[in-house]
Amino acid sequence: MASTRPRPKVMTLSDAAAARVSEIMANNEKPIAALKVGVKNGGCAGMSYTMEWAESIGKFDEIIEEKGVRLVIDPKAVLFLLGTEMDFETTKLSSNFVFRNPNQTSACGCGESVAIEPAKPEAAEA
Repeated sequence: MASTRPRPKVMTLSDAAAARVSEIMANNEKPIAALKVGVKNGGCAGMSYTMEWAESIGKFDEIIEEKGVRLVIDPKAVLFLLGTEMDFETTKLSSNFVFRNPNQTSACGCGESVAIEPAKPEAAEA
């Protein structure tokens, strides 16, 4: 019988990101099932990260529960987000979510779009 290897996490959350998502969810008027994270084509570098509230979880969504937060990952984005850490940073001029993605190859100057390669099979096994 073949043994199964542990499945790598698609994404992880920093403590700051988990705290901020929890805070926003707690203050929302409508019930929220999760924060849905994905990627879409567009922008000068080719792709951009997406985040939206999910009132329900889709049949094929990847579910991540970490630090008291539930994320769902769009199934089309899994290979692009494999190994990504989501963080929340506050500076003097802004506060925003930041994605530290090992599959990201470049970003545009404004920081709104990125170039991302799908994860390679050997990276998924690590």
